[in-house]
Amino acid sequence: MDTTATTATARPETGGRPRVLLLFGGRSGEHAISCATAGGVLRAIDRSRYDVLPVGITPGGRWVLVEDDPDRWSIVDGHLPEVEDGPLEVLLPQGSDERVVTVLEAGALPRHMGAVDVVFPLLHGPFGEDGTLQGLLELADVRYVGAGVLASAVGMDKHFMKLVLAGQGLPIGEFTVLRPGDFARNPAAWTETIRGLGLPVFVKPARAGSSLGISRVDDLADLPAAIAAAELHDPKVVVEAGIAGREIECAVLGSRDGARPRASLPGEIVVTDTRHGFYDFEAKYLDEAGVTLSCPADLPEALVREIREVAVRTFEAVGCEGLARVDVFVTPAGDVIVNEINTMPGFTPFSMYPRMWQATGLSYADLIDELLQLALHRTTGLR
Repeated sequence: MDTTATTATARPETGGRPRVLLLFGGRSGEHAISCATAGGVLRAIDRSRYDVLPVGITPGGRWVLVEDDPDRWSIVDGHLPEVEDGPLEVLLPQGSDERVVTVLEAGALPRHMGAVDVVFPLLHGPFGEDGTLQGLLELADVRYVGAGVLASAVGMDKHFMKLVLAGQGLPIGEFTVLRPGDFARNPAAWTETIRGLGLPVFVKPARAGSSLGISRVDDLADLPAAIAAAELHDPKVVVEAGIAGREIECAVLGSRDGARPRASLPGEIVVTDTRHGFYDFEAKYLDEAGVTLSCPADLPEALVREIREVAVRTFEAVGCEGLARVDVFVTPAGDVIVNEINTMPGFTPFSMYPRMWQATGLSYADLIDELLQLALHRTTGLR
């Protein structure tokens, strides 16, 4: 499958090099991970090909002009970066006939920062990865990297994601959904329903990522606490049957001119530290020694082909664009079962998405370039 990045830069509307508004931070619990992703992109993006305007969204939702400094946004010794309130508030273009970004400062006249050709949203979780930001950019008629409104919303909500994938004939595991207040109204009935899934089960916020709020439950006595932990992140909770098998991931990259999306070689995650019952937040971001990331995964060629095809079909099923990471289980019998699709996967140089493309022949810098080119070639509006 061709992984070669394009060498022709889409013609920017602003003239000269395309101007990229790099957007990160946000209101979700994944704020710090978004900042770390931005640090990686700022360090790797080709400044000879792109002008970059870094904009952060504070945990309170303010858009501010921030430092163009990769080190400022890195996770160092367990310290998580955060976008702080600043004096320079950023205003997006207000109509489809303009591309100018404006900076507002108390006591000063509005200052124009020039036009923007494309937004690269590096936001994880609700209020960024879930279609809300994408809708804002669509209203402003601004090109952006990644999935559109519907695909972003479906990919973010594990409940509806599973319904869409099952409707397209893709293999998924058993699950049930607790809507707000369900468990509190009838805990006995819901405990019996969940018992029917078998143990262990995984209790997850329906609309969160980075393994936030996820618990593995091996004893139903622990179920109420697990549900309460998930509800701290989302009032809607998904409970999934545990699936015995290897955790395999596959990176998918969009194409243009009607070609099918491209899939990377798969990678595998093995949690080696027994303190982590699964690939949780700490294992992902704070305990690198406790996890082995194998890329490419040691799998038979026929199984690799099947995983790549399932990943592309999953990408197509939700109408995704740009990029996504598809996570699957491979059972001892060799069955491939889709766990989820992530429309804005972790994107630091050490994250699985770019590592899988690196193993497939596409470097981190070239991957960034290809994503920007896909967005610049994409039309705005309905497509």
